[in-house]
Amino acid sequence: MAAQERESAPRLTQLTRPGEVTSALRGNLVDCWVTVSNAGGAVIPYGFPLPPVTARQVGPVLDQVVQELHPQRCRMLVATVEGELAGWLLLRRDQHPLVAHCGVVNHVQTHPRFRRLGIGAALMRRVRDVARDDMGLERLGLGARAGLGLEVFYRRLGWLEVGRWPGALRVAPGDDRDEILMSLTL
Repeated sequence: MAAQERESAPRLTQLTRPGEVTSALRGNLVDCWVTVSNAGGAVIPYGFPLPPVTARQVGPVLDQVVQELHPQRCRMLVATVEGELAGWLLLRRDQHPLVAHCGVVNHVQTHPRFRRLGIGAALMRRVRDVARDDMGLERLGLGARAGLGLEVFYRRLGWLEVGRWPGALRVAPGDDRDEILMSLTL
């Protein structure tokens, strides 16, 4: 893909039901997750081992994520540039009445081919609108891995660091990182 094509603004699509994820999109999501994980991205590998990972390991975990899609509980935002998957994230709401006004953003990913083009920022701005306007949420939270400067990225987008869980993330034997807890009031 030519550099000028990648400069196009991303197209952001919201998915709210499992049937909206086509087999082609599923393949692209798996590829993105594998590529981001193996490139050292801070995507927490729920359900599969630490990198290196394969599509065979990531696929079933993605399938489980897709099955959770529901308009009120779980939505996926997908960013494409010129028809190619550039990034994605997940927005979840817990149904328990004590926290039903809050959502959690998970699996924020930008494919390495599309880094530094504003894809992550576009996804994070859009998730704020979706959470507030479409799901009626009042607050969002997320966890970020320390040591990568992610807290700076999120702060620029209005998020506040509200705490740290020291050593909560074991990236590799002997490499424990803090989980940075971030919050955004909508």
